[in-house]
Amino acid sequence: MSLDVITPGLATTVQDRGRFGYYRYGIPQGGSMDQYAATLANRLVGNSPDDAVLECTYLGPKLTTDADAVVAVTGAPVQVLVNGEAVPQNARVALAAGDELSFGVIQGGTKFFIAIAGGIDVPEALGSRSPYPIGRIGGVEGRALQPGDSIPVGVPLPETLPRLESVPEAWLPEYPREVSVRIMLGLYDHKLTEEGLKNLTEEEWTLTPVADRMGLRFDGPGAPWKDEPQPFGAGQDPSNITDAGYPVGSIQIPGGTQPIVLHCDAVSGGGYAQACTVISADMDLFARMAPGVKVRFVPVTMEEALAARAERNAQFERVWS
Repeated sequence: MSLDVITPGLATTVQDRGRFGYYRYGIPQGGSMDQYAATLANRLVGNSPDDAVLECTYLGPKLTTDADAVVAVTGAPVQVLVNGEAVPQNARVALAAGDELSFGVIQGGTKFFIAIAGGIDVPEALGSRSPYPIGRIGGVEGRALQPGDSIPVGVPLPETLPRLESVPEAWLPEYPREVSVRIMLGLYDHKLTEEGLKNLTEEEWTLTPVADRMGLRFDGPGAPWKDEPQPFGAGQDPSNITDAGYPVGSIQIPGGTQPIVLHCDAVSGGGYAQACTVISADMDLFARMAPGVKVRFVPVTMEEALAARAERNAQFERVWS
């Protein structure tokens, strides 16, 4: 069975939970930018949490299937169409062979997800079906979908959980225009001026259109770095350091102007100081933001970050119970 791509959308990619164990070699984890929304789609169609889905950015694809299938669309609110007729989002949808699945205009956020019973069955590369575009591995030849692609679909497995026809309202993510993102300061927050640290943690920042799976740039009052002699091997700008590893979710501020949040396809190291890091529990929020969204970066303690991670894990466990 396969999904045939008539039009690919803006940047539609195969994604799963991601690629782990290779970050030390410079290969990012990848995976769905909103892991929770993607897992809701898999739950609806009876897949496992590890099955791959299609991640759509702003403009969705137009697809047909060569056999009867069950699909679900979750994530950013968008009109879902089968043969031009609207069908529910966040619900199981039955397709007959030859049906055309397409989408209207996205109403919030940037990412929505298509799951199909059996999962997207492209070959794994280094333990994941997600693409690594720079390395040209994973997904469909390491790239976004193109017209004429035929995307293989796996064989649906017997459902071991009660069938979920639609996502309960209380489970659905929100897509607000003002968002608080929790951060942990470090490793280099001490290099910010007093004004820079205050601006970063107390002022409002606006997501710019310069945003993708590698990083998201925010505009605001600036966060200046101290003007100090640079260590040997660092660049000339105060925001430069001798090369170091970047945790996923690191926030850099090149030149002390616009913070950049490094996301799941970002490089694993380089020469910019990391003022802070977004906690893992809040990384999905960036897929729910559209340009113009207002953000405040809120420092938390390690204990608070771990509690948030436990709460997020419980949220996932609830979906699969």
